[in-house]
Amino acid sequence: MAKNLAQHVSTRKTPQNAPIPGSQGTRQVENSAGGFAFKVDKWDRLKRFLILGSDRGSYYASEQKLTADNAQCVQECAKEDFQRTLDTIVSVSDQGQAPKNDPAILALALLCSHEPPNSGLAFAQLPKVCRIGTHVFTFVDMLQHLRGRGRSFRRALQNWYLEKDAKSVAFQVTKYQQRSRWSHKDIFRLVKPKTEDASLDGVFAYVTGKDWKTKMPEGAARTYLEAVELVKNADSKVQVCNLIREYNLPREVIPTEWLKEPAVWEAMLERMPATALIRNLGKLSSIDLAKPMSTASGTICAKLADGEWLRKSRLHPLAVLVALGIYKQGYGLRGSLTWVPDSNVIDALDAAFYDCFQHVKPTGKKHMLAIDISGSMTWDTICNTTLTPRDAAAAMAMVNVRTEAQTLVTAFSAGGTRIGRGRCRWGPGIEVVGDLTKQSRLDHAVNAINSKDFGQTDCALPMLYATQERLDIDTFVVYTDSETWAGDVHPVQALREYREKFNPRAKLIVCGMVANEFTIADPNDAGMMDVVGFDTAAPAVMADFARD
Repeated sequence: MAKNLAQHVSTRKTPQNAPIPGSQGTRQVENSAGGFAFKVDKWDRLKRFLILGSDRGSYYASEQKLTADNAQCVQECAKEDFQRTLDTIVSVSDQGQAPKNDPAILALALLCSHEPPNSGLAFAQLPKVCRIGTHVFTFVDMLQHLRGRGRSFRRALQNWYLEKDAKSVAFQVTKYQQRSRWSHKDIFRLVKPKTEDASLDGVFAYVTGKDWKTKMPEGAARTYLEAVELVKNADSKVQVCNLIREYNLPREVIPTEWLKEPAVWEAMLERMPATALIRNLGKLSSIDLAKPMSTASGTICAKLADGEWLRKSRLHPLAVLVALGIYKQGYGLRGSLTWVPDSNVIDALDAAFYDCFQHVKPTGKKHMLAIDISGSMTWDTICNTTLTPRDAAAAMAMVNVRTEAQTLVTAFSAGGTRIGRGRCRWGPGIEVVGDLTKQSRLDHAVNAINSKDFGQTDCALPMLYATQERLDIDTFVVYTDSETWAGDVHPVQALREYREKFNPRAKLIVCGMVANEFTIADPNDAGMMDVVGFDTAAPAVMADFARD
């Protein structure tokens, strides 16, 4: 039989290890796995980096390469539109859209390395991106590798302290004392802040070890610092608890010997910030303070149920998800702490995860949620947590399951075995995860997805499955790293075939779970969109796109 040479130039069915004819160079590029995908817009990649970071790398690219590539992306965005780049960095950081602030701090440091007047614009945003002392230490450490200590550098660091009231600075220098080899004393030695405010000058003297009491007038800052000094020499837990309650002393100023006392933790719990609360759940339980049915357990659950408190705290859902996984297992990742998990606290953490996202209204559309469970999605963790991209994808999918009335959850990976349709699996490696419902808890969802076998990456499988099974789908949502390469047809080609046969208005949302430059969505197709995995605004944006 004569060969059909047209197959080599077909735009309808092209193997993923080759570009769609006519797309190479201008539309499709080779991804890190050897397949061909679309290159994500640099502004979308900037958001991927700011939200997901690159501190653990990926299956196909090292941390060093991903960070260097993303830093180059920041510079390219700044070259095209400096103000837009700066606004994006500030927005992601200030609104708490990212699990970690370090990528935003690095991006700001890169912009501060530009020539004036742009560097001055970037330095002026330091307080919005670096809100606490720890952020400032990280910023200074990063900036040391990018530029010298010029006038703009000194003025920005001076202003970070001088534009705050004395009590706020006193709190910062006692709670956030040191990180990345830097302390507030080190920064003062560099920038030499000076002020005519006697209270603020007294705080500076306190940090540098000078006689602060003789020059500092009465006021909130002096009273707070005196309480910090008193607690260092306290001789009873009653005194420690009274100081904590009266002056809202943070854990960092409490001597170690008192941190074994349940009463001390109970005093701190009353006004404990959200991030500190979820980080210390194991400690609170290990000392029997937050044991099941206790008053402290009830306080914790009430705090976690306060959605407004969570949002004001900038508590990121990924942090909640990590805390849930650790708390539920009953022991810490480091040290020897063990505890008995409280089912009420587990339920409260599960609910808090959804409350940390922006409010999402149901669209009434039919969604197919497709989670990439290939090997590259399990290789490493995201945002320097214990979660793999596959774990995170399962949790993100549950936000949609909880919101929409009609969802079909699937997991896909190429290289599987054909199993009959009656067993809810079709072709090489796609399976309906039928036991995930609105009532399913996050830990159950993550475990359900992790129980699936993984293999190669073929992101066309969700659309091929829907076509084969004649499913009525309005919106495909694919959670992936876009390192697709194993299929006989590109994902966009599979979607176009589905549109031709069933629903011409079917849409594709690609939820990127790794901060690389690839996407399976055609940027020239208005019915396809990229969002960043674990962007707190992503579910609302996805819903708006689905409902047109």
